Amino acid sequence: MPKTIIGVMGAGEHATPLDLQNAYELGQRIAEAGWIVLSGGRNVGVMDAVSRGAKSRDGLTIGILPRINSAMSDAIDIPIITDMGNARNNINVLSSHAIVACGMGAGTASEIALAIKAGKRVILITEDLQAREFFRSLNPNLVSIAETAAISLEQLKVILSTQK
Repeated sequence: MPKTIIGVMGAGEHATPLDLQNAYELGQRIAEAGWIVLSGGRNVGVMDAVSRGAKSRDGLTIGILPRINSAMSDAIDIPIITDMGNARNNINVLSSHAIVACGMGAGTASEIALAIKAGKRVILITEDLQAREFFRSLNPNLVSIAETAAISLEQLKVILSTQK
């Protein structure tokens, strides 16, 4: 049986303190559930925070890096260096059983759109009401909203139980 991989996407340099807090706690909760965290792997923003959260609970982390010389988070166990730039977003999405987006930015929006197009379930943890409304309008059956990392974990459990 393959291990469950949860993709956590979010802003790098422009992540807010709330995005970072949610990502760190989400990483902890994913690791405690025995799942693997997949992120963009860099040493900034949501990517770093979710990986550090997972490592704080002895979780396993995968980083899908955009370039050969990308500054990787110290909390990544398995780096996958694509040298594909933003095209790696499709790898992030297709390699994950479900996606959680912490915050919002152009890269995160592209990952959410790719996930919806691929029929993947997406949970949004964002205060951006326009983003919530837009992505839910694309496919309300695939996109849900969570106010906290704890709520997103409960939603992930439901999503994963229906995928088996």
